[in-house]
Amino acid sequence: METFEAKLKPSERKLLDGLDSPIKIQTFLNSIPYSEDKFYRCPLRVLRERKAHCFDGALFAAMAIRRSGRPPLILELIPNERDDDHILVLFKQYNHWGAVAQSNFSGLRYREPVFRSLRELVMSYFEDFFNAVGEKTLVGYRGPINLKVFDRLDWMWSDAGLEKLSNDMDRYKVHPVISPEMAAGLSMMDERSLRAGMIGTNPAGLFKVKKP
Repeated sequence: METFEAKLKPSERKLLDGLDSPIKIQTFLNSIPYSEDKFYRCPLRVLRERKAHCFDGALFAAMAIRRSGRPPLILELIPNERDDDHILVLFKQYNHWGAVAQSNFSGLRYREPVFRSLRELVMSYFEDFFNAVGEKTLVGYRGPINLKVFDRLDWMWSDAGLEKLSNDMDRYKVHPVISPEMAAGLSMMDERSLRAGMIGTNPAGLFKVKKP
C-alpha cells in the first residue's frame, strides 16, 4: 500500500479518502463509463482514465476496500459458455456478506450486506445474470480470493501483471450452483425484465452471443 500511496497525486488521494465505505465505492463505479476494451486497467489507471469494465472495476473496488481497512476479497461468478464471467468485491458487515461490482448490466452491481453465506449472495444475482438475448447463464462461482496473494504483480498500480492475475484465478475451485439438468431447463428472460436489466448498457461491451 505504501508504494501505491506514493504514486497518488494529492487530488487522487483526496478522492480515494472519500471512498471510505462500500456504497461510496459503488457510487464512484456507477459514475464512470463501462469499458468495451479487451485489455485490463489497474486501479491507478481506472482512477486517472475514469473508465472500467468488470475486471478493472473489481480491482479498483478491491483497492479502495483495502484502503478502508477491509481485506481485498473478490469472487468470480461463472457462466456457461454463452456469456462473460463477472467479478464481485466482497465485504462483511454485521457478520453478513455484501458486494460491490462494475457491470454493463444494471442488476449485477451492488448488494447490501444482508446475506448469511456466499452462496446466498451469489444466488441473489441469478435472475439478473443473463446474456444479451435473455438466456440465464449463471452456473457457479469461484472464490473468495484474497488479492493480497497477487501483490507481487503490483496489481494496484501496474497493468503488466493483470493478464497473469486473471489466468491464475483459474486455479481456484469452481462451486456449482445448479446442475446441468437445471441449466437445460431454464426459461428465457421476459421482455420487460430483459429491457430493465440492459438500461444504459454499452453495446460494444456485450458478450457476442452465437446462435445455438
